[in-house]
Amino acid sequence: MNNPVTHPYIPNTVPAVREEILAAVGAADIEEFYADIPSSLRVQGSLNLPAPLLSEAELERHVSGLLNKNTSTREALSFLGAGTYNHYVPSVVDEVIGRSEFLTAYAGEPYEDHGRFQALFEYQSMMGELLNMDVVNVPTYDGMQATATALAMAGRITGRRGIVLVSDANPDLVSKVTDYVRSFMDLTIIPSSNGTADLAAAEQAIGADTAAVWIQTPSFHGALEEQGARLAQLAHDAGALAVVGTDPIAYGALTPPADWGADIVCGDIQSLGIHQWFGGGRGGFIAVHDDPTFVLEMPSRLFGLESTDVPGEYGFGDVAWDRTSFALREEGKEWVGTAAALWGIAAGVYLASMGPTGMAELGETLLARTAYAAQQLASVDGLELSDSALHLREIAVDFSNASLTSTAAVAALRARGIEPGVVLPGNRLLVCVTEQVTAADIDTLAATLTAVLKEN
Repeated sequence: MNNPVTHPYIPNTVPAVREEILAAVGAADIEEFYADIPSSLRVQGSLNLPAPLLSEAELERHVSGLLNKNTSTREALSFLGAGTYNHYVPSVVDEVIGRSEFLTAYAGEPYEDHGRFQALFEYQSMMGELLNMDVVNVPTYDGMQATATALAMAGRITGRRGIVLVSDANPDLVSKVTDYVRSFMDLTIIPSSNGTADLAAAEQAIGADTAAVWIQTPSFHGALEEQGARLAQLAHDAGALAVVGTDPIAYGALTPPADWGADIVCGDIQSLGIHQWFGGGRGGFIAVHDDPTFVLEMPSRLFGLESTDVPGEYGFGDVAWDRTSFALREEGKEWVGTAAALWGIAAGVYLASMGPTGMAELGETLLARTAYAAQQLASVDGLELSDSALHLREIAVDFSNASLTSTAAVAALRARGIEPGVVLPGNRLLVCVTEQVTAADIDTLAATLTAVLKEN
């Protein structure tokens, strides 16, 4: 055949069509498209796929067998965190987000609206109250995207390209932010001092080209930044913005960053009523003050009260639609990307069910459980805390003077039905406690670690 038959759905599998595509984009081969992906992350050889499954029953059996290999946090005592947290999810959350008018196939976009806009407006309002900010977006894809977007906003607002990170941030978050902004912004990382920002080093790094001072609190290791007001002042004195990445879970008890000078607050909402689910449902929030300079730089959607054609009648709809890439397309300041509207509704239901009193009690409980865990783990012979900062939910424990490495200790405790935490560089372990981890659970962890270390 002179003209190869093109598959109606996968046209790039036909060799001639594939060559035509490569020629059009100026690539020698398909490998050029994957140049940024390290070879260590690529699949070598063929995929390990099963033989063809000829019936739905066989497929269900195969998939169930794979899923049954997983051990959930209901089956094992878990102290895993590092970005995905085992907080309690009230049953009402799952009930509401399982309703057909909310549970949709893609990005929470129904063909008809049966209250979704209002539900997201309520979510935004409660998040604004929790964070003491005026404007909160409809959730972005995840907290990493929200952080990268917040920093990009700072670059556009200030006309500068420098980012100074003064906290220990999740390495995955730093990697994602770097990928997002590397073509138009420069990231400088200042090592922490005793878990929190090194003020002297930060002051030296913040300069005339700094667009944002990026503060992560709690840090990747759970440390709460107690010098936030001073860092925000250093940013403002240099003409930069204070961008604070955070988790909103404890702001019923903690002073929100807006109160100590944050210009933009961002992060993930997984802790607000969303299960862990093999990495968690993710949703990113960006919060700003009621200032057009900031609001009009937000690329993601905002829902608010709007008047209709009928005098005195109001509804819920998009606010400042013409600033988004939906309206501007390729001329937009930034592409919105996939929204996580369903998780915004989940977080809204969670916040409504908890209320101000519930969120305050939760924040106090998390602080108390974390302090107790730090005390008990520090009392284990051979273990030391990595720093003396105030921590929320997570603690880094140093095994340098222990009889086992942190990796070996994880293996030993895992054999006893306990997931003790995430191994960190430097022979350390990141231990996470939530309100679902009791004082007795913490005692069990400390006692088991003591026994395992004595055995070796």
